[in-house]
Amino acid sequence: MIKTRLFLPVLAAAAAIAVAGCGSSSSDSSSSDPASFAAPGSLVFVEGKVKPSGSVKSNTDAIAQTVAGVDNLGEFIVEELESSASDDGEPFDYAKEVEPWLGEKAGVAFKGLKEGDLTEPLIAIDTTDTAATQEFIDNQSGESKDPYKDASYEGIDFKVGGSEGNAIGIIGDSLLIAEDEPAFKAAVDASQGESLADEARFTDTISAASDGSLADAYIDVGGLIDQSSGDGIDPQAQEILKSAGIDPSEATAVASVVPGSEQVEIDLSSDLAGEEAPSGDVSELLGTLPGDSFAAFAVSGFGDQLGEAIDNLDSTGIPGSLPPNQLKSTLNAAGIDLDKIAASLDDAAVFAQGNSESSLGGALVLTSSSDEAAKTVANIGVLLRNTRTPGVTAVSSSGASGFSVRSAELGDKPLVVVAKGDRVAIGYGLAPALQGLAGESGETLADSSSYKEAVSSLGSTPISAFVDGPAALNLAESLVPRDETEFQEAKPYLKKITYIGIGTGTDGDLATAKLIVGVGK
Repeated sequence: MIKTRLFLPVLAAAAAIAVAGCGSSSSDSSSSDPASFAAPGSLVFVEGKVKPSGSVKSNTDAIAQTVAGVDNLGEFIVEELESSASDDGEPFDYAKEVEPWLGEKAGVAFKGLKEGDLTEPLIAIDTTDTAATQEFIDNQSGESKDPYKDASYEGIDFKVGGSEGNAIGIIGDSLLIAEDEPAFKAAVDASQGESLADEARFTDTISAASDGSLADAYIDVGGLIDQSSGDGIDPQAQEILKSAGIDPSEATAVASVVPGSEQVEIDLSSDLAGEEAPSGDVSELLGTLPGDSFAAFAVSGFGDQLGEAIDNLDSTGIPGSLPPNQLKSTLNAAGIDLDKIAASLDDAAVFAQGNSESSLGGALVLTSSSDEAAKTVANIGVLLRNTRTPGVTAVSSSGASGFSVRSAELGDKPLVVVAKGDRVAIGYGLAPALQGLAGESGETLADSSSYKEAVSSLGSTPISAFVDGPAALNLAESLVPRDETEFQEAKPYLKKITYIGIGTGTDGDLATAKLIVGVGK
């Protein structure tokens, strides 16, 4: 693992600056591409600005001041780092030893997975003065308590050693830090031959990164799934995903972090949707959900996705329970036409409410273009009552009709399925189910000030998910034990989160998403 004293000031300072925005822009920085040192097929690659300037830096400092009361987060972290190193008897001076040669950007590459975790990273950091960088390496390795040895490969000199056997050296205009000697040699090979930067799969994905970002992360989604599951994704699950236009084996994504003065934005672009990205605006449906919801999200085209999933499930059957091609016919005999139900459904939304375990509730809300779904609710209710299913009772309230199911497994509240007009709601408890049907009657999310802020922050991107920061924290406080120290330490910062808004859209054949975390005093 990369833990040695030599790497501490470099890694910690570079990471701190990339996150905190300390330092100023330098016009003579290297133009090296950190991805050119990463092995082909690397699963994760993160690149960040080591010396951001302008609005990126000022916005990062504004967020730090609001959340932590720190005027300059970069300077604060460097001071803490230097103090910690001094306490350990290994002092260093960032301003004298690192800052003079530190370039504009740094990259971190993870080649794959090992026993479920990402492998040790390869770190590439731009330098503006290779001679000063080499002097730093020589001084630090010479003062290390654990010896280093000189090594050379393909004309590149580097050092190997320390308590973890790490390797460090300069390739071109970049400082390279690797797990060990073989990993450093692999980086040399990549820089002189084929690398991640040469793969169209990577370049096509990273090109969708947002302008003005502080850091961008490339993720090989298909590779992660394949390596994490051994034999790959479950065949049945893969068929269901493919029927929805998703090919996980070929999926990649890029995430960009864009700081604002009162928010942090994460933009995501992915080819998860295969040839045609999903489309649809569910913001209107989301806005009609109950105003006291601490979390809610909605999806478009639910009926189409459900229909494709039903077709796949019918053709494959349920091992040990239902033979292939029997699901639809069995339910048809009971008066339930799954194809008609799916065809009649449009969008779906889920909301959750409550501030304690006992008050938790919520519902799934489905919109329908016909009365087919409402008829189905009635048919299922009659079927369950006729078969004398325990705990089933009829529900008729406020113009809504349906049924409820009580059981020990469900807890104190029943599962309620009701329909009214163009909506069907499946809720945990009667009240949430009826609220899901209410639509625009009563106070809704669209009336909430924090929801309005989330919608505004997303701009032209339609909102599809929302979390009320204070309400979610109140619930967490009631559920998390008081002796959970990590949560208690995080609370002062969590209290600064006013909302989380997520919007989704499309860009050509890519599915896009924007996550905004609003912060306030």
